[in-house]
Amino acid sequence: MNRSTLLIVDDKRDMLRMLERLVSKEMNIDVVTADNGKDALALLSEHEINIVLTDIKMPGMDGIELLREIKKLNDSIVVIMMTAYGTVETAVESIKLGAYDFVTKPFDDERLIHTLRLALERHTLISKNLSLEQRIKEKETIMQFVGQSPAMQRLLETVRLVAKTDVTVLITGETGTGKDLAAKMIHALSNRADKPFVAVNCPTLPENILESELFGYKKGAFSGASSDREGLFQAAHGGTILLDEIGDLSLLLQAKLLRVLQEKELKPLGDTHTQKIDVRVIAATNKILRDKISAGLFREDLFYRLNVVSIQTPSLGEISVDIPLIANYFLASYCSEFGIPQKRFSEEVLKMLVARKWKGNVRELQNEIKRAVIFSRGNTIIPADFSCESLEVLCPEEPMFGINNLEYKDARRSILEKFNTYYLTNLMKDFKGNVSLAAKKACIERQSLQSLIKKYGIHAGDFRKNDSKT
Repeated sequence: MNRSTLLIVDDKRDMLRMLERLVSKEMNIDVVTADNGKDALALLSEHEINIVLTDIKMPGMDGIELLREIKKLNDSIVVIMMTAYGTVETAVESIKLGAYDFVTKPFDDERLIHTLRLALERHTLISKNLSLEQRIKEKETIMQFVGQSPAMQRLLETVRLVAKTDVTVLITGETGTGKDLAAKMIHALSNRADKPFVAVNCPTLPENILESELFGYKKGAFSGASSDREGLFQAAHGGTILLDEIGDLSLLLQAKLLRVLQEKELKPLGDTHTQKIDVRVIAATNKILRDKISAGLFREDLFYRLNVVSIQTPSLGEISVDIPLIANYFLASYCSEFGIPQKRFSEEVLKMLVARKWKGNVRELQNEIKRAVIFSRGNTIIPADFSCESLEVLCPEEPMFGINNLEYKDARRSILEKFNTYYLTNLMKDFKGNVSLAAKKACIERQSLQSLIKKYGIHAGDFRKNDSKT
């Protein structure tokens, strides 16, 4: 574990040497010194300083001004003020500005060391609290991405690593794979987390409007511009901006965005001066940008500016092993959101969800589960709570769905299982769990129907419960 570091600031060199010897002898701590406020600030940027012991009366930048600057840089640094008897009132004022304590000159060595030890304990406590808060925040953020598959774990690890830097990120992936969520996670786990996160969906606005929305405008820049207005880049200053569906940005705006990325500045419409900005840019697209570059629809130089780090969100087909986890996460969320008792999926539903091809990926799965929660009446969500189309239990267009790689016997069994599950579930639904009436409709013996529904894991009672709640 790294030792803590104390910075001592005093304009009198003899005092600095005496204090350095005293502290080094009595405490297990590293000591650095500065004889003025300006050098002290420079040391703060070069070293990880935990405690500052500073004189109040110094030429140039005094101790009070140094205290203010330290608190701006890092509020967790513990600052102790040194003062002569004649300036105790000033020392008390420093406490109001955030100083931890003050000691008066000439000071008692034991009292000074005791104060420094207490300050060190306070810094350790603050650091632990900050670390705990960070871990809690990270856990809450990461939990939004559900899954244990290798592809999902790789994505989460990449997001964690990238978040700690300030590089531009390009997120690619199919529609509905959570590109916007990955961008939000990068922001939430970054040093910019307490600053704005601004998301812009590039294709939703016409080019002329999007330009003014992104970069702002001056009064009189165009008809209707009755006052100055800051753009979304200015609104995101200090934070992160997500440019979603960047592949649909016009070539004109691509050129202007490239200039922003290169120069770290922008020029609002109608302005003759540029403005410096401090914004992290994350871009996202479901397009293959290299194909658009080949077609002359996307600037290659902008692509390389954006593609400093590339992250690809996996399709649901790539993480099908995670589908039960994701489905149950959405199920619990929607039951809570709609204020209804928690439900569960039948085993057959989970098998069907895993087997289905999800063209809309997680977003489509999410919507299907929301509808199932709304329309299901029992405590268990069963196949009948989904449409045949949504589950692809039977596929008239693809009668061999899911069996292409099976041997004949296994393929036949798979088709029969799907047919029986679908037919029997809907039969029970139509007759509200009444096995006798269902058997008559199906023209089979009641005992045979009971055996079939038991074999395929269908419970008539689930349908009777459903009916009692209507």
